[in-house]
Amino acid sequence: MLELQHVSGGYLNKEVLHDVSFQVPTASITALIGLNGAGKSTTIKHILGLLPLRQGQIINHGLSLNAPNYLKQLAYVPEMPMLYQELTVQEHVELVLTSYHVDDKERIKKRALNYLKAFRLEHEWTSYPAYFSKGMQQKVMLVCALMLDVPLYVIDEPFLGLDPLGIQTLLEIITIKKQEGRAVLLSTHVLDTAERFCDHFIIIDAGQVINTGTLDELLATTHTHNLSDAYFHLVGQSQRVATDLLREV
Repeated sequence: MLELQHVSGGYLNKEVLHDVSFQVPTASITALIGLNGAGKSTTIKHILGLLPLRQGQIINHGLSLNAPNYLKQLAYVPEMPMLYQELTVQEHVELVLTSYHVDDKERIKKRALNYLKAFRLEHEWTSYPAYFSKGMQQKVMLVCALMLDVPLYVIDEPFLGLDPLGIQTLLEIITIKKQEGRAVLLSTHVLDTAERFCDHFIIIDAGQVINTGTLDELLATTHTHNLSDAYFHLVGQSQRVATDLLREV
């Protein structure tokens, strides 16, 4: 289980997160939801240890953020693909396996090949991703992370740039991960997909967690009938705001 306890932080001259606390349970898919600038990416950067905490604590699978093996307990997929132009898909997979000191490399490599086949990239094993589309590069990033046996997967905006087959394949893979007892934390704006596939929700606004819970708990709290309405109710916004403003012009 991932746990953030009273976390405050941000950048050098700007505090973005204010006393953020939440849990990502094992055997679950948890959605981190918020407007642009709400603090989602900053939260993820703190979980990854890319930004220093001003206060609070982050614990993943019993290890604190500064523990030597903390980062080996998670796999991360950024919103924008970051691949090496000089390496083939196969070499990216092998680099990740070496970085995580994986013992049974052949077993994990076979899993990576299966995932590539599911994403329709099996013929690109020896290709260079520098020539791939953004969506194809994103699929390579997903394969390199999801092939690993770690307690926690952190995925930032996974549905942007993926084609329908890619989205369905990703959802099937993370559902299997959940069934294996692993935790998935994903940041997303795609509320209808999150409503159908996620077990828990963290609503963040202006650097603060304003609500957490299952879908049923959020709907009961807000007296609404779907995640989208519950979200806008919690952040004090109307889905019709933009339309109303346009009509006034």
